[in-house]
Amino acid sequence: MTEEAQSNRPEVVPTASGYDRWSEVYDSDENPLILLEEKHLPALVGDVAGRKVIDVGCGTGRHALRLAAAGAEVTAVDFSSEMLHRARAKPGAERVRFIQHDITKPLPFETGSFDGVFCCLVLDHISGVDAFFAELARLRRPGGWVIISVMHPAMMLKGVQARFTDPASGTKVSPQSYPNQISDYVRAAVRAGLIIEHISEHAMDPGLAAVSERAAKYVDWPMLLLMRLK
Repeated sequence: MTEEAQSNRPEVVPTASGYDRWSEVYDSDENPLILLEEKHLPALVGDVAGRKVIDVGCGTGRHALRLAAAGAEVTAVDFSSEMLHRARAKPGAERVRFIQHDITKPLPFETGSFDGVFCCLVLDHISGVDAFFAELARLRRPGGWVIISVMHPAMMLKGVQARFTDPASGTKVSPQSYPNQISDYVRAAVRAGLIIEHISEHAMDPGLAAVSERAAKYVDWPMLLLMRLK
């Protein structure tokens, strides 16, 4: 490996501490994956007014606050204390129950506690997806649903995984990620007793790339996987 290539390699850190560091710039970072998700995910959600939902891996509350504003009773969980600190400081946060918990461990809720389970841009940080899907399925009430978004596994073929530039040091940092495949997610869902109601792959399109300089290099390349399970 050349010295230049070595210098461009991100520092890989544990996921929780990585997101603690990312929290300072997460909401202002120009993330093309979030742009793509926000274009395609809402069509899967539907009316959540009066529903009890949980956002597993809520980060700075992007989805949790939106769901609460739409009338849902929202519980939001994350393992990063700093991401939750940012979420709790936002307008409307008083309507969300935020909880810090290691989401790779069993979640502290009764079986069948929620009408809807959200897990967005998280699964590429989970090594044991079978156990994780089983836990998401456990939380879902009969007749409820699980909505998943995740960075498309094809991104790793480009050498890309979740990463950011640390504002304190200027270094590139990657919270620990795992090379899960679409087949891993599908098998994990089926083993958890879930039915795949929707699955789709989304590439970056020229329209979004026109408003995101970072997105231009990914036009026509799969970036996002969406699933709705019941």
